[in-house]
Amino acid sequence: MLHRRVTPLGGPPAEPLRGWGKMRRQDPSRKGYMFSIIAAIGKNNEIGKKGDLVFHLKGDMRFFRETTKGHTVVMGKTTWESLPAKLKNRTNLVVSRDEVPGNPDGVITDLGQYIKDHQNSKERIFIIGGGSMYKAFLPHAKELYLTEIDATDPEADVFFPTFDKDKYEKTIIKKGTENGINYSIIKYIKN
Repeated sequence: MLHRRVTPLGGPPAEPLRGWGKMRRQDPSRKGYMFSIIAAIGKNNEIGKKGDLVFHLKGDMRFFRETTKGHTVVMGKTTWESLPAKLKNRTNLVVSRDEVPGNPDGVITDLGQYIKDHQNSKERIFIIGGGSMYKAFLPHAKELYLTEIDATDPEADVFFPTFDKDKYEKTIIKKGTENGINYSIIKYIKN
């Protein structure tokens, strides 16, 4: 079920985003707490450059597709605009203060309220970018699925926020190499 402030396609224009910086930290051990972050990050936490991903690895893309299929995905407007099309078999929600082009399933205009209303959801909600969305949801996410890529890009202009990995249980899901680049897909669960 979408939040009442999520504007469906064809609805009124998105209201200004309220409560952006006023989100309270919640106890992640609470049952039903299913915000999950999924991202591919370089050695310096780089995730984007010039409105696109820094790294394009087939193994990471396949993992993303399989993991998020059938779930709600939440993203910022820049991430939405970087997609070639709406992500199939997912509910696509965009966080924006402004009108959003294209055909998302909904627009979240009050991020703080959305988090409050969905923090105990039985549904797993994936946060798929960009940098400001990861930063906003990191304190509220119980799970992180990170493809850690053994490479850097000095032209990157968007970065994943730093976090204390000691506060998470770490499970390596898969290791791989593509085009001479090593990567590990890792699941972090908040202790």
